[in-house]
Amino acid sequence: MLYAIAYDIADDRRRHRVHEALKDFGRRVQYSVFECDLKSEEIGPLARRIETEMDEEADSCRFYRLCEACRAEVRILGKGDQYREPEVVIV
Repeated sequence: MLYAIAYDIADDRRRHRVHEALKDFGRRVQYSVFECDLKSEEIGPLARRIETEMDEEADSCRFYRLCEACRAEVRILGKGDQYREPEVVIV
């Protein structure tokens, strides 16, 4: 399932750690927004990982689930493309 994940982290160090966590699961599409194609079993571990890096009094992170019909309706103005997981990953 595609998720748009947006974060607002006040501290540079915490922001960097959240950014690194999200990079492991998806692709950055805006300064503080990632698109992640997540399996249901990946959501919990990602959320817990982000939570450990956040200060809940100062920071926020939002997960927006986009259904397949919604994914098809995503409009991109300017540069960028729709996120799709690669079919083949070379390690």
